[in-house]
Amino acid sequence: MSANTSHTEKELDLSNAGRGVWLVKVPKYIANKWEKAPGNIEVGKLKITKNPGQKAEVSLKLSEAVLALKESGEEEIPKQHRLDVTTVTRQMLGVFSHVTPSASSDAIVPETEKLFMEGRIVQKLECRPYADNCYMKLKLESIKRASVPQRQVQQLDRVVQNFKPVSDHKHNIEYAEKKKAEGKKMRDDRNAVQDMLFAAFEKHQYYNIRDLVKITRQPIVYLKEILNEVCNYNLKNPHRNMWELKPEYRHYKEEEKPTDNTSKKGNESEDD
Repeated sequence: MSANTSHTEKELDLSNAGRGVWLVKVPKYIANKWEKAPGNIEVGKLKITKNPGQKAEVSLKLSEAVLALKESGEEEIPKQHRLDVTTVTRQMLGVFSHVTPSASSDAIVPETEKLFMEGRIVQKLECRPYADNCYMKLKLESIKRASVPQRQVQQLDRVVQNFKPVSDHKHNIEYAEKKKAEGKKMRDDRNAVQDMLFAAFEKHQYYNIRDLVKITRQPIVYLKEILNEVCNYNLKNPHRNMWELKPEYRHYKEEEKPTDNTSKKGNESEDD
């Protein structure tokens, strides 16, 4: 194994590899009891009954010490259980244990982590309770707890200041009503649109595209086609992003400058 990998080599003890072991599945309430139980008490007894010509019957009886590990308000659990046995044939399953050395060890030679193979799984067992009154009562309480809704109605004794949710905002509603009242924009005749543009540019020299859309009520793509024919688009300040008529379409009135003859006549009249 290369030194760059994050895995390290460890020895595996295979002295118990030939030992057959059981894989037992127990109900959750038994597993919870066994987790709470200290290591110095008996948790139960396993009984194997062999009948001639039949499969062996396996049963589990929980100890009184385990049954006594009950919190206030907790229901009693069944004491007697049967174990259904299934032989493992097409799978290779094993049980391994991992021993980590304690940090307070004062050994001269430091201990390393140890891996052991405890055995090969030969049978699977599923622990099932008998359908007695104790189990039925336990199951009923479990169903009741599961059916309680997580969200419950709570009565308030004072007014809570918060914002009520709305399906749509006011400005969206106003915009939708405006669009509905205006209707869909239809393309008018090109000459009619040009006349509207010329009339608008007689009032102002520069317009942005939004104002021209409002004035002509034309689709913006169609309006830009006409503007490119009769207008110039300014890219520089001070009228950046504004439209202006091309020089050949402008008809601005220029202020008349007084001629020299007029000024001379005025001077002669003053001399008189």
